[in-house]
Amino acid sequence: MQTEVIFAGFGGQGVLFGGQLLAYAGMDEGKEVTWIPSYGPEMRGGTANCTVVISDEEIGSPFVKHPTAVIAMNRPSLDKYESMVKPGGVLVVNTSMVDRKTTRTDIKVVEVDANVEAEKLGDQKMANMVLVGALLANLPFLPIESVEKALKAHLPERHHKLLPKNYEALEMGAHFIP
Repeated sequence: MQTEVIFAGFGGQGVLFGGQLLAYAGMDEGKEVTWIPSYGPEMRGGTANCTVVISDEEIGSPFVKHPTAVIAMNRPSLDKYESMVKPGGVLVVNTSMVDRKTTRTDIKVVEVDANVEAEKLGDQKMANMVLVGALLANLPFLPIESVEKALKAHLPERHHKLLPKNYEALEMGAHFIP
């Protein structure tokens, strides 16, 4: 089985980290993975996205035209990637940063007010983890426990104090099942 995910938003929203975390979790599970980041020259506020492919078999190409899933953290990302999700796929939308409804009826749309949910944890930077939790609850290609293990294994030691909030954010997101 192969799952392709595009994670997109503005720089500074944790887009690249969220995608890399999925790749690490897949790798730690013994799966084949690719992770390709793409971002503008701006430090914060520019475009940022990454493509993650996780497969039980060798990956033919890391480039994806029609991903299984998209996490859209802002309106420009939704506008760009909504049409690309393959029929039957999953689109996770951060409604905190998106002011329109989706138009697709052939995919599963998961709307999450991720910034508000993350604020309940006291840290808006956890919005990316809330969205990852929502994705995994609606497209279980990896268990959330694998992502939690990857966080602990690959997050620098100096950031381990953030592990409990990250775990809580993942679980919070997992409750968003339409």
